[in-house]
Amino acid sequence: MQTITKYLVLLILCLNLHCVYAQDTIANVNNKHKIEELKKLRDDIKNQEKEFLKAEVEAINRRLENADISNEEAEKLKKDAAKKRALNIENRIAIVSNKISLLQRNEEGYNANEDEELSKIGISIGGEEGSFAGINITNKNKPKKYDLRTTSDFVIAFGLNNAIIEGENLDDSPYKFGGSRFFEIGWAWKTRVFKNSNFLRLKYGYSFQINGLKPKDNNYFVQDGNQTILEEFPEDLKKSKLSITNLVFPVHFEFGPSKKIDKDTYFRYSTDNQFKIGIGGYAGFNIGSRQKLKYELDGERTKDKQKKSFNTTNLVYGLSTYIAFDEVAFYVKYDLSPIFKDQTTDQNNISVGVRFDMD
Repeated sequence: MQTITKYLVLLILCLNLHCVYAQDTIANVNNKHKIEELKKLRDDIKNQEKEFLKAEVEAINRRLENADISNEEAEKLKKDAAKKRALNIENRIAIVSNKISLLQRNEEGYNANEDEELSKIGISIGGEEGSFAGINITNKNKPKKYDLRTTSDFVIAFGLNNAIIEGENLDDSPYKFGGSRFFEIGWAWKTRVFKNSNFLRLKYGYSFQINGLKPKDNNYFVQDGNQTILEEFPEDLKKSKLSITNLVFPVHFEFGPSKKIDKDTYFRYSTDNQFKIGIGGYAGFNIGSRQKLKYELDGERTKDKQKKSFNTTNLVYGLSTYIAFDEVAFYVKYDLSPIFKDQTTDQNNISVGVRFDMD
């Protein structure tokens, strides 16, 4: 029994020593990696501070051009900025050099907290510089652009949908008003048109629009050659809905006041808590149509999903407008292109709802 106990104790000690050795090895590798990163950061500090100084001088020159400051004030501000950046270079290099020395002296398992962030890359959703489709990759060591004329918004809209039929009133529509709905999701860029005013903006982007139509009176859509018609379904329908999905590229002129935010090194225009009006249109193409039917057959619930063209128009285009306060808007869009092509009577889609433009 004592022999077994000795072997067990020896085995546990060996395992502990192995774990300690492995941790020390990992720590060594990590410290060496940190030292290399710190050396690279030390080399980059001068360039980073020079970029900040360049941005500050640019901002001072803009203020001078706008007659916000005098020549004497501009020269003083430039000298102060240069002095500050020179001291920043000296202090930051000293900090990083001390950190390198600290890690080199304590290579075996030393786990020091980072006094200065080695990686200052972030991912966020918004409309600042460096964004692609709303995803921003930002470097905190990069100065802000003095004048950012283009921003971006995430767009989502939904509401009621129906059709205006040639020669008929909207009240006579064969589609349910409450049951027929639309949904839109996309991304929009917004560019200030004038240099010194943000009253007029050009807004453009891409959106996926899903327009739904629910027929009344137990009807459903039937594709008969090049005609799409409504017919009565032989069973009692629980649900009948045609969904048309379009990829469109909207363009709007947006009007409205904004608040100017002035900082030492940059300025921005903000439309937060402001009224705005957008007038424009969209064009794109149909990317899919689907009809969903729900009914009971011989006492069993049945679902049919029919994916086909239903003679829907391939190229779509229309007009749209919105009236907004802050991020929320009343939104209307109308297809100038007919819902179904080559029909004896044209039907044009119309949507009314709410829209959110979130930066």
